Amino acid sequence: MDKVWFKKRLTFLGGLTIILVLLQLINSLFTISLLQWGIIPRTGEGLIGIFIAPFIHGSWSHLFSNLLPLLILSFLSMTQSLREYVLSSIFIIIVSGLLVWIFGRSAIHVGASGWIFGLWSLLIAHAFTRHKIIDIIIALFVLFYYGSMAYGLIPGQLGVSTESHIAGVVAGLLYAWCARKLIRRKSQVVEVAK
Repeated sequence: MDKVWFKKRLTFLGGLTIILVLLQLINSLFTISLLQWGIIPRTGEGLIGIFIAPFIHGSWSHLFSNLLPLLILSFLSMTQSLREYVLSSIFIIIVSGLLVWIFGRSAIHVGASGWIFGLWSLLIAHAFTRHKIIDIIIALFVLFYYGSMAYGLIPGQLGVSTESHIAGVVAGLLYAWCARKLIRRKSQVVEVAK
């Protein structure tokens, strides 16, 4: 890991932190509530929330409970490539948001937890789909330090969008599966071209 590699990732994560904090500041200081831009299942206006909801939080405590796991799991997801992290994050945000919009209970769903659970499941899945030593080490670290996140998949917790958690896990696993298929297809094309 050289300085440029490390600096790029820290700058990216710093920018992400600033965006999340600024949005929460706006939500706290102004009369307009950003919560209206969350995912509202099966409504036309709730569709826009698929793209916005992961960046909006219900309170400062909600934001701070999500911020550290998001930053750590994001950093671990960036070890291969920053581009890969961005692509997987976009995929997880859209797919998990869409699942919540289709299957979620009638409520306003906000917060980065779906994204967090998506990264969590993706990092674990990489150990099985990519078979690289670094992926296995990261998966073991994630299971050791964040294994208790599995409790977040149990429905019935007050004020918690379990739907977002489950949808995030599904999206992360789906991305890992799609990425593996794509890599296999590319390697077959290379073999045919030889």
